[in-house]
Amino acid sequence: MTTAQGRPDVAGRFLEVAARLGDAPALIHRGRAASFAELAAEVERLAAGLRRAGLQPGERAALLVPPSRDFFACTFALFRVGAVPVLIDPGIGFKNMGRCLEDAQPAAFIGSPKAHVARWLGRWAKSARLSLVADGKIPGLWNTRELRGVGGRGEFSAPSAPADAAAAILFTSGSTGTPKGAVYTHGIFSAQVELLRELFDIREGEVSVPTFPLFALFDVALGMTAVIPKMDFTRPGSVDPAAIIGPLQKHRAQQLFGSPALLDRVGRYGARHGVALPHLRRVMSAGAPVPAKVLARFKEMLGVGVPIHTPYGATEALPVALISVPEILNETAAMTAEGHGVCVGRPVRGMDADVITISDGPVHTWSESLRVRPGEIGEIVVKGDVVTREYFRLPQATALAKIRDGASVRHRMGDLGYFDERGRLWFCGRKSQRVKTDEGELYTIPVEGVFNAHPSVKRTALVGVGRTPVLCVELEPGTKTPEEDLTRELLA
Repeated sequence: MTTAQGRPDVAGRFLEVAARLGDAPALIHRGRAASFAELAAEVERLAAGLRRAGLQPGERAALLVPPSRDFFACTFALFRVGAVPVLIDPGIGFKNMGRCLEDAQPAAFIGSPKAHVARWLGRWAKSARLSLVADGKIPGLWNTRELRGVGGRGEFSAPSAPADAAAAILFTSGSTGTPKGAVYTHGIFSAQVELLRELFDIREGEVSVPTFPLFALFDVALGMTAVIPKMDFTRPGSVDPAAIIGPLQKHRAQQLFGSPALLDRVGRYGARHGVALPHLRRVMSAGAPVPAKVLARFKEMLGVGVPIHTPYGATEALPVALISVPEILNETAAMTAEGHGVCVGRPVRGMDADVITISDGPVHTWSESLRVRPGEIGEIVVKGDVVTREYFRLPQATALAKIRDGASVRHRMGDLGYFDERGRLWFCGRKSQRVKTDEGELYTIPVEGVFNAHPSVKRTALVGVGRTPVLCVELEPGTKTPEEDLTRELLA
């Protein structure tokens, strides 16, 4: 196996970790473990096979593979070759998937059998001259096992990518608009890995149960063992709680990463069945604000003082800010229920966060005059080593989301918020979802927070019908309060 000491790129980092940890398990999937040494050998052979199949440095490769042994091997092999993986959340839907692949124009399409069937039905990725089946077989197409055979012993000379070279294209979820491809550099990935290690005291040899593909990659790059649960990664809110709790307990995992919806589902199950997870050292949740009652319920399964981290950020910039659960439960949750928004904490090391005047058009150049006063709601803007500079081949979207600041770029989060007098950042909802009424603008999170505090309410959504604000209410399962009484209580 060829090593890559001192390389700044993602592949080099993984190989350095693998050389240190050797026979320690890198991942466990479907009950089978693969050591760091075994995974590194597969990566090298796949990379050599991809090179011999004609994939060149800088070329893009669509990667539609669910978390599995092949997912890890293919991703790191693409980094090793110098190719640029294109990662798209399958949950964005069939049509959006086609649009993303049309934008990306990949030279290679690497996918599970299901992904290849969808590709044929949708006539996706016509630009791809190389097709590879991962995590399965399809007659007439190369699969990863065959390509590893082509790669032989895996010895080849790989280029060392500079920090500012494109490493991957990660398409946003599109939950609040059209999916866009955020361009990640090797420098951004490296900065994220080091920041995550520092912020959460992550240690090599720990065991993690990740439920989000990108964080599964981070786990292995950080020297952790990733235990892949049996679940539909596109629908975390529908997960079987036992499929998460089982691996956590069996492998005495120290870390869990899950969406707020997943934590809610697992926490409810845990409360009903008296589940205890004393071995966990940390829990992380991102993607949306985590309700205080979800945090309080999940916390009951953990040991005393075990943190639940809720980092604030986005595909284009992660992490941005961090707050502790005790601060939420003991202080800010009550303020959320009073309509102050959701406190996401203070900016992390190296992150420069500001709040600027709300506008829907582009802001070409940074100016101090854009800032609003402390306590005033505006758009959150960030700058730092983990902030992407552009969207792939979308100059108009880039112009709307990025502000030039000398040699650097500030990213407009598309989120509304404000800083309080203690330097804490409060989230008030998406800019695109603010509701314009004849009396002024309403922001979703402050309004929803008031009604979400009612014990019979699971969640709410503020929407605008014309210029009329309308609140949609989902009740807690089993609620028996008459609708008329509940409406009166909510409007009191």
